[in-house]
Amino acid sequence: MMESAQSETNILSNGKSHDLGEDVGVPMKTILDEDQNGTQTIRFDDSNEGLENEEFLPTAVGKKPVRFTDFEGKTSFGMSVFNLGNAIMGSGILGLAYAMANTGIILFWFLLTAVALLSSYSIHLLLKSSGIVGIRAYEQLGYRAFGTPGKMAAGIAITLQNIGAMSSYLYIVKSELPLVIQAFLKTDPNSDLWYLNGNYLVILVSAIVILPLALMKQLGYLGYTSGFSLSCMVFFLTAVIYKKFQISCPFEEFSANSTAVHHSLNVSSHGHQYSNGLVHEDDDSHCSTHMFTINSQTAYTIPILAFAFVCHPEVLPIYTELRNPSKKRMQRVSNISIFVMYSMYFLAALFGYLTFKDSVEAELLHTYSRIDPYDTLILCVRVAVLTAVTLTVPIVLFPVRRAIQQMLFPTKSFNWLRHIAIAVILLSFINILVIFAPNILGIFGIIGATSAPCLIFIFPAVFYIRIVPKDREPMNSTPKILAACFAALGISFMVMSLSFIIIDWTTGGGHSAGGH
Repeated sequence: MMESAQSETNILSNGKSHDLGEDVGVPMKTILDEDQNGTQTIRFDDSNEGLENEEFLPTAVGKKPVRFTDFEGKTSFGMSVFNLGNAIMGSGILGLAYAMANTGIILFWFLLTAVALLSSYSIHLLLKSSGIVGIRAYEQLGYRAFGTPGKMAAGIAITLQNIGAMSSYLYIVKSELPLVIQAFLKTDPNSDLWYLNGNYLVILVSAIVILPLALMKQLGYLGYTSGFSLSCMVFFLTAVIYKKFQISCPFEEFSANSTAVHHSLNVSSHGHQYSNGLVHEDDDSHCSTHMFTINSQTAYTIPILAFAFVCHPEVLPIYTELRNPSKKRMQRVSNISIFVMYSMYFLAALFGYLTFKDSVEAELLHTYSRIDPYDTLILCVRVAVLTAVTLTVPIVLFPVRRAIQQMLFPTKSFNWLRHIAIAVILLSFINILVIFAPNILGIFGIIGATSAPCLIFIFPAVFYIRIVPKDREPMNSTPKILAACFAALGISFMVMSLSFIIIDWTTGGGHSAGGH
């Protein structure tokens, strides 16, 4: 029984198991010594030294930092920033201009800043909890806090959240890639050419691009592809800023029947209306800039912003592979990644909104297509976004595979056959969903509204409250009161998101599309 308890709590992300101590309820610091022959031996230090002193929250004076030497991380600081940034960055950036149109610039900035700070604090709670018990696996933090139910809850939430994310990414590939190829080749949209079939394309992309990257043994190897993915999003941001100074508001929509007018789209012609297939808004009220806006759509943008920095399932795996790991160093990785994404989010939303004002659509690139669907720059941007989304899938798949291993094979060491089989089964399952059951994405909307608040707000807070010993931080201490409030905030977000989705379904609206 004791051996089972030990092995259950000690599985690390590299698939190797190490004993963390006999009493799973007592925080224990584990240190592995390595001799010249490479042999590792474990020693246990006094649990009174279990707290780290590199933290935001106050702790007892004189405590030594926990050292993680159970895994020799080889990923550089910069590559870790790329990987975490790529995990944060999703297709939701395309909907942020729409969110700003329904909140106003000031309110949007305030909400985005608050969410970025809350995400950084949430990662701090995760890192501190992992530092106390010497565990760098989200599922095992759940086990240390609540036993098997905690481990299963964390594993299931990670699996559902990331499968939903991967399904949405591949659905974007399925729906957008044929349109981009069609626009570049100027082919007939009704053609039955195989390379215009989204089902074939999503299978090809999964087999040729995603699967080989997903078979990497360590997440750190994806640092280069993550850097390239982020550079694609920088190109997207640059194009959005450039187009702000090329498109006037009100803008003229593309007319397939009048190429002469099409070539003069970028020429401002306020006060005119056309009836030859162009929709030219003469009402300047649609082109006014709002600093603060509250309307019927505002409430639907809050969940979009609340989940703009979802990266928590990837934090601990990236921490495991970080070179010279420490809590302070990993917190810096997280803070830099969040700040870079925060800056890109705000600039993309700001210039996208300033370009189209109240006429911006829930998917920003679709608004550009209304002006000129054959604009070469925008087509290149669509390719860049598709590339970024595709290269994010392997990053998101890693935590799912580890969660499955933690739940089904907790005592097994690393095995290539199992490593490959899980990746192949996951990608095959997701492709089947995207091809044969695209409507299932609506179900994943509910799952995401449930699992995302758990992973971002609720689990880090309650794990922290349970794992940090009461003799170190009583329940009435400031850090634990803040953590309890943080968990309550997560529950509020969950209820709010589910309410919006249910209302959206019952009214037959499309409000929730803005964040995907």
